[in-house]
Amino acid sequence: MERPVRFNTKVKMVNMPGGYSGEGFFATSFDKVIGLARKNSIWPLPFATSCCGIEFMATMGSHYDLARFGAERLGFSPRQCDLLMVMGTIAKKMGPVLREVYLQMAEPRWVLAVGACASSGGIFDTYSVLQGIDQIIPVDVYVPGCPPRPEAILDGVMRIQDLVGQESLRRRGSERYKALLTGYGIE
Repeated sequence: MERPVRFNTKVKMVNMPGGYSGEGFFATSFDKVIGLARKNSIWPLPFATSCCGIEFMATMGSHYDLARFGAERLGFSPRQCDLLMVMGTIAKKMGPVLREVYLQMAEPRWVLAVGACASSGGIFDTYSVLQGIDQIIPVDVYVPGCPPRPEAILDGVMRIQDLVGQESLRRRGSERYKALLTGYGIE
C-alpha cells in the first residue's frame, strides 16, 4: 500500500514588528505598523527602455514571480505607484520626461535604478546618454549588471522593502530630506 504524499503545510508568516504583547493584545508604534503595511504592498512603476526591461519581464513571470514579494500590481500611472523602477539606457532627451514621471508620483516614493545604464550610463559614454539617473532624481537602491539577472532585480526589490519597512513617517518631512530634494531642484 502506498503512503499518501504529504506537502509541507507550514505557512510562513511576516515577522511581527517590535512592541509589547500580552494575553489578547499587542501594542506597537504607528510607524512600525505603517512600515509593515507599506513594505508588503509596493506598487512598482516600470520605466523600461532597453534590455533590462526584458529581464524585468522575466522577473514578473511565473518562474521568478515578483508577486511573492508584495509587488504584484504593476501600475502604469505615476499617481498610483510608489516605486519607480528605471531600467535601461536613459537618453538626455528622456531626462525631463523621467523627472516629470518622478514628480507626479505621490509621497512617499522610492527609486530603483536597474542595470549599468540606469546607474552610470553603462557602456554608452556619449554626449547623448545620461550618465546615471541620480543626476536628475534621487535613487534609493542600485541593481548592478548588464543586464542584471532576475535574481538581482528581486534582491533590489527586497532592499527597497527593507528601506520602506524601517522608514520613519517623519523622515520625508525632515530637513535632511528637504535638503536632498532641494539639491535636485525639487520643492
